[in-house]
Amino acid sequence: MSCKKEGSANKYVQYFNGYKMPIVGLGTFLGTSEEMEKAIEVAIDVGYRHIDTAFAYRNESAIGNVLQKLFKMNKVKREELFIVTKLPPIALRASDVNRFLRMSLERLQLDYVDLYLVHTPCGLVNVNDNDLFPVDANGCVLLDTTTDHVSIWKEMEKQVDLGLTRSIGLSNFNTKQIQRVLDIARIRPVNLQIECHAYFPQRELFDYCKTNEITVTAYAPIGSPGYLVFIGATDANKVDDSSLLDDPALKPLVEKHKKTASQILLRWLIQRGIVVIPKSTNPGRIAENFNIFDFKLSNEDVQVIDGMDRNLRMFRFNRFKGIEKHPEFPFEITW
Repeated sequence: MSCKKEGSANKYVQYFNGYKMPIVGLGTFLGTSEEMEKAIEVAIDVGYRHIDTAFAYRNESAIGNVLQKLFKMNKVKREELFIVTKLPPIALRASDVNRFLRMSLERLQLDYVDLYLVHTPCGLVNVNDNDLFPVDANGCVLLDTTTDHVSIWKEMEKQVDLGLTRSIGLSNFNTKQIQRVLDIARIRPVNLQIECHAYFPQRELFDYCKTNEITVTAYAPIGSPGYLVFIGATDANKVDDSSLLDDPALKPLVEKHKKTASQILLRWLIQRGIVVIPKSTNPGRIAENFNIFDFKLSNEDVQVIDGMDRNLRMFRFNRFKGIEKHPEFPFEITW
């Protein structure tokens, strides 16, 4: 993993295989098709070249449509973009890896993606390809308890060989699960995508990844207030709904740098060498989230944000009833 020294920030991280990943990307989780088409047009105009999606987000087709539109308008070229998508939980078996990647590519209208991630370590039963989170009569997700990360990873490697993805990685895996993959890998994971923000900085997991030349991408880098609203009515074990953006510790930094709380939090992460994928469909906030390269947090500023750590995981998969019974449920250990 290549990044500048602590306190500075490149506009990309470089994988050990030579490919470069823009350090700021557009997240698309919970974005409707119509919202994402407009958001991506704005993002490309602002300067984003990294777009993060997933089969499970159900917006790959919309993203593919807007990308084709932008290509035809000569606003951006395919080779200038970094596109990430993910293998869904219902496809966590070796026999499904290639088929689901090809479906994603068809929807995205692309010949390859830059990074293909295993979205979660927990496999679900595939009732049909459109039922992404199948449940039983009691509302519990249908677990595939035979999930085998080794056989899945060997198939992920074949997708690189086929030229369908340039790099491969993991998402929501813990260190024990990552190590299992590293121990057998012919092509090692280049990236781990995890929840990471000032309330949940994931220091031990980041250090482990750095030691193993795995870059880290932070989802929910500003705390994902939209997700808290989304789960509020259904999540029986609702997380602390305190807004990270409203934390009083940020106010002096906002005033000092004349930046928003979002920009301060994103800058803190990229100065650690962590890729960020904030999600927004608001044109002003899309631009705001990208405008974080013209200031620097001092050591004292960083210490203030470091002190905000609450060890607060917001994404615990609670909305998927019974998921914690899966033998590969990742949050049984701290990291």
